[in-house]
Amino acid sequence: MTAHRVVVLAQEGAYPFELGIPARIFGATDGAYDVQLTTPTGGAITTNAGFSVVPAVGPDVLRTADTVIVAPVDPYQLRPSLTAEMEAALALVRPDARLVSICTGSFTLAAAGLLVGRTAATHWQCAPLFRDWYPDVELDENVLFSGDSSLVTSAGAASGIDLCLHLIREDHGVELATLAARRCVVAPHREGGQAQFIERPIPDAPDLSTSATRAWALERLADDLTIPRLAQHAHMSERTFVRRFRADTGLAVREWLTQQRLVAARRLLETTELGIDSVAAEVGYATATSLRRHLATHLGVSPTTYRRSHRVRDAA
Repeated sequence: MTAHRVVVLAQEGAYPFELGIPARIFGATDGAYDVQLTTPTGGAITTNAGFSVVPAVGPDVLRTADTVIVAPVDPYQLRPSLTAEMEAALALVRPDARLVSICTGSFTLAAAGLLVGRTAATHWQCAPLFRDWYPDVELDENVLFSGDSSLVTSAGAASGIDLCLHLIREDHGVELATLAARRCVVAPHREGGQAQFIERPIPDAPDLSTSATRAWALERLADDLTIPRLAQHAHMSERTFVRRFRADTGLAVREWLTQQRLVAARRLLETTELGIDSVAAEVGYATATSLRRHLATHLGVSPTTYRRSHRVRDAA
C-alpha cells in the first residue's frame, strides 16, 4: 500500500507545538502516512518560540501531497494579505488534495479565499477577530474541527491532535486511529467540543465531576442508561447531574451517549462479523432500525454500506 503523503506547510512565526502534531500522530500508524514539512520558499523559518526550523524539502513537494496541513501563526501577521511566497505555495497544491488547517491556520486559508461559503473552526479566543475579517465564512467556535472530505479546519492548539485522529479514522478506520492514539497516549476520541474550554471556571470540588460516571457508562453502553440511573451513580440530583455533565463535556447527556454508541458501533462493524441486530444490541440500541437511523443521520450511510466500504479499503 502506498503511503498517504501529508505535507505540513509552515510560514514565518509558526507555532512549534502544532508543527509537530502531524508527524507525531500520523507517524504512529505503521507507515500508512508519509509526513514531510516545507515552507513557502523552502528555506528556514523562525518559529514564535525563537528557534528556527529548516525543512528537508522545498515547496514543490506540495504538488505531490495528498493532504496539505497549514500550520498556525499569529493571525495579525496575515494582514493585509498573505505573502506572495505563501500564495505561490498554496497554488502548487493539487485540486484533489485535502486541505487542512490547525488552530489559526484557518486564518491563512481564509485570507487565501479558500473558506468562502464554508463552515470553519479556529481558536475560540480568535473567533471575534475571524468573524470581523472574514464575514463570508461561517465560523463554529464550539467544535474541535469542522469540514468535509476535501477541507477540514480545527480549533485551538491541541485540537490538531483530534483532527489528525479524525483523518486517520476517515482514511483507515477506527482501529488504526485508536492504535495511533494509544501509542501517543492521547484520547482516541475526545468528548464534546471546544466549547468546554471557553472561559469555564474549574470546579472547586472534584466530586462534582461526572468523569467517573462517564467511564462507568462506557463499560455499559448496552444497558438502558437513563439520566436517573446515571445521576444515581454520580450521587447527584438529576438536575445537578445534567448541568454538571454539560459543563464537563459541552454536550447533553443523550448527545454524548449517541456519540459513544456510534463510535462503538463503527468499531464493531469494522472489526467483527456480528450481524447488524447484534451490533445494535451490543452498543445499546433496541433495534437495528435505531442503529441505521443514527448512522444515517451522523455519517450518511447505512451499517451495511459502512462495513462494506471499510472492508474494501482494508482489502485494498
